[in-house]
Amino acid sequence: MKVLVTGGAGYIGSHAVQRLLRDGHDVAVLDNLGRGHREAVEALRASSGKEIPLLEADLQDRAVIAARLRELGTEAIMNFAALAYVGESVTDPLRYYENNTAGVVSLLQAMQDAGVKRFVHSSTCATYGEPEVMPIREDTPQSPINPYGWSKLFVERVLADHAAAEPGFAYAALRYFNVAGSDPDAVIGEDHHPETHLIPVLLNTALGKRESATIFGLDYPTPDGTCIRDYIHVSDLIDAHVAVMNELDPDREDRRQMIFNLGTGKGLSVKQIIDAVKEVTGVDFPVEHGDRRPGDPPSLYADPRKIREQLGWSASITDATTMVRDAWKWFQENPSGYASQA
Repeated sequence: MKVLVTGGAGYIGSHAVQRLLRDGHDVAVLDNLGRGHREAVEALRASSGKEIPLLEADLQDRAVIAARLRELGTEAIMNFAALAYVGESVTDPLRYYENNTAGVVSLLQAMQDAGVKRFVHSSTCATYGEPEVMPIREDTPQSPINPYGWSKLFVERVLADHAAAEPGFAYAALRYFNVAGSDPDAVIGEDHHPETHLIPVLLNTALGKRESATIFGLDYPTPDGTCIRDYIHVSDLIDAHVAVMNELDPDREDRRQMIFNLGTGKGLSVKQIIDAVKEVTGVDFPVEHGDRRPGDPPSLYADPRKIREQLGWSASITDATTMVRDAWKWFQENPSGYASQA
């Protein structure tokens, strides 16, 4: 299949490009490189021997994207082009609604112009807000508590309405939990600026790039007092995307709209992640204790039963050690992130 990966120079998107290439698909990337890395695409070109066309554009560049979709003969789009800092979404909500929501509307219009019928969209567990009952099912009420979550939920509404109005359109909305790990071969990895994800923060601390790490809250009603989250290895996450893309079918009513949670179905605590990082790296870095952060629920983890029953997908990696080990390999080889490759 000919697939365009938006946000394909970013952390998750680049792993999608890598997997699609390995499966024999023709892959192109669209990324404005605001937070993606040209070096990630270049690393994939070098490792795969494929050209991998890169279109530097924003999602709002409808005419440019439509022309490229026609030129490439694109049959499906995987969309990872989103801003994803919760705090930033609170201080600059218009930027998030412009990119994450209006940008997808423009992308869908470009698809319509070019006759592309399949769309796999990155949504998020942030659309659920702070659910009171665990695990989180797809029918758990969605009530976001920040503009980032709302910007993603609005897209889900847009997709449902668009699919109802255009019978030849098929889409999936995949609600992620905490993505972790990296390509086991360390061709590509995770490099955010600023870095807010727990495992990379801890690995940077182990590398000596940070003086210490902080646990925010030790008095949660959990076994060790720290927050529990559902961590899914990025390779498993992309495996689910591919499985969903392969099943989408505009001509089948039961394959035109697919909504799934993507998680392992179990949680790992902050303390468990810290212990795994110290074990894998062999570095006993200092850990400070801070107050709870507003809006941090004690536990968030998925019920992934629906995608397992319908598509036979389930996460193959559920232990913190493997996720950390895969991420650590890339961090060791690229201590300055993609700048190490420049």
